[in-house]
Amino acid sequence: MAEAASFVDLWVPFCRKHDIEPRNPESYFSIKGDPTKNKSRSDFVKDRRRIKREYDEFKVRINGLPDSIRRRSDAFNAREEMKMLKHMRETAADPMEPIKVPKATWMADGTHWPGTWTVGTTDHSKGDHAGILQVMLKPPSSDPLLGCAEDKIIDFTDIDIRLPMFVYVSREKRPGYDHNKKAGAMNALVRASAVLSNGPFILNLDCDHYIYNCKATLLIDMPTTILSSFDGNMRALDGVQGPVYVGTGCMFRRFALYGFDPPQPDKIAQTVPDPETHALRPNDFDPDLDVNLLPKRFGNSTILSDSIPIAEFQGRPLADHPMVKYGRPPGALRVPREPLDATTVAEAVSVISCWYEDKTEWGDRVGWIYGSVTEDVVTGYRMHNRGWRSVYCITKRDAFRGSAPINLTDRLHQAPAASCLPQCGHLPIHFHIPHRILLPPCSVPLSGQFIVQTLDVLFLIYLLLITLCLIGLAILEVKWSGIGLEEWWRNEQFWLISGTSAHLAAVLQGLLKVIAGIEISFTLTSKAAAEDEDDIFADLYLVKWTSLMIPPIVIALVNIIAIAVAFSRTVYSSVPQWSKFIGGAFFSMWVLVHLYPFAKGLMGRRGKTPTIVFVWSGLIAITLSLLWISISPPSGGQPAAGAAQAGGSSFQFP
Repeated sequence: MAEAASFVDLWVPFCRKHDIEPRNPESYFSIKGDPTKNKSRSDFVKDRRRIKREYDEFKVRINGLPDSIRRRSDAFNAREEMKMLKHMRETAADPMEPIKVPKATWMADGTHWPGTWTVGTTDHSKGDHAGILQVMLKPPSSDPLLGCAEDKIIDFTDIDIRLPMFVYVSREKRPGYDHNKKAGAMNALVRASAVLSNGPFILNLDCDHYIYNCKATLLIDMPTTILSSFDGNMRALDGVQGPVYVGTGCMFRRFALYGFDPPQPDKIAQTVPDPETHALRPNDFDPDLDVNLLPKRFGNSTILSDSIPIAEFQGRPLADHPMVKYGRPPGALRVPREPLDATTVAEAVSVISCWYEDKTEWGDRVGWIYGSVTEDVVTGYRMHNRGWRSVYCITKRDAFRGSAPINLTDRLHQAPAASCLPQCGHLPIHFHIPHRILLPPCSVPLSGQFIVQTLDVLFLIYLLLITLCLIGLAILEVKWSGIGLEEWWRNEQFWLISGTSAHLAAVLQGLLKVIAGIEISFTLTSKAAAEDEDDIFADLYLVKWTSLMIPPIVIALVNIIAIAVAFSRTVYSSVPQWSKFIGGAFFSMWVLVHLYPFAKGLMGRRGKTPTIVFVWSGLIAITLSLLWISISPPSGGQPAAGAAQAGGSSFQFP
């Protein structure tokens, strides 16, 4: 973090000076093409050469940090052992007694690292360490700070060289306390940022994402390029109450994360007090709020409680239009915050302690919701249930970019995580059923019969309309997402693959959790060859055996067997019904075409698929085929003859 803070002192002003996009240095220097395009300053080439050299040196320092820390720690540990040995000699201790000196991890200033050590021990292991908070960059001033030619190795004359506040936070973890994974970490960050900066808006980005368009970082929910193929879903949800929270690339109002309902102008006075003479109170935005209950809801931090009305006031929209009924007058901002002192930092450390959330509503009604590995979806549902709306926006240039799993197995294992949603109690169905009985109209008894028994004109019209709707939706998805037909088709193929494997397993897993309390895990077993270790695309070709592969393999084998059986029946039938065979084979081939990438990837480049995959899948497919034949045996030529007497124009599904 310290190395990064040192590098951005040059990188951020350089980006401002030359309008650099994207702001991620690795992505920027990897762009192919002319870097001088649309650059008007004459010193751009010289500045770019210097910043590229600084970035290369920065990467060398970062890559060398593990060895540097290890060597430093070994030296300090050896020194401590010598001190202990000297002490034993001075006290005439038993020389045969082993020297017990913990293998600590040391910082450059000669003190112990307060977090997890390389060799874990009590108070310094992965789940047992103190809270850490280090202010790397102090809060910027409210007025622009212009650079000059002598300050840096690059001339930043008349360029704003201010940097945003940068703080490293590691919450406290102790045995016996549930840290609630990502949701708990996000809540700790929300509390610490409220004490230190109290910005009215919070941008959430995962560690594998970065800002690709700094000018489009608006107060909206933006997709990443990973989700661009599902742009149609986002646009549709935007017309209801807004898209769901997908876990990254979303800007929140801090006030909404605190669990409050949207402001109701009818209950709130429209007069806004002078922010410099009037201290904001919680009653200013919620007349029914009991101030005495704030510690029970948000914890015992006085600074955190006092920051809530300020965050609400600063997050209001500007009342620069008559239609804005509940807004903030232009210029009515709070006075600048006081500089950070030891008391404020100590308060921030206390709110990230493991015990702070005890007997509070954090994780239940406040912040990210606990009880689900898909905390992002659950949190978004709760905010929508309170009445907040989310807004979807897609810019011409992607706002954010990130990495995605590059092999099939890793993609499939993203879906079963949603299976915990039914048991968490925060689904929209749990919110609306008590108010609107929607379940009976949506429940249709199963009759055990296929919906369509024969192909008549009415069914063909319905089928044609559905097909046209799907084609129209595909065209809109291609247009909105900015992808080609090939990418769209790959997405459709993966939709069927995941629907027959990961999504199906997620439904079964969720039902077993809710009904029987049974936990099912899908383990991965890598099947990579040794000769692929030097291949940069080894992860792409890697075959990881998982039980999620069995359903699509079985479906593919069943369809292949069905085509073969139907073909043999038609050939050896006394009155062949080729129309019946073509109709059934068309649907089977349609399934196989969608599963083709899965089969191709499963075979691998050199046939490395585990034998057990084909053995179990083949046995299951044969069993299902024989079971179907025994339940619905061939009826001979009687139905065919009847059909021929009727003119042979009717078509029935096999």
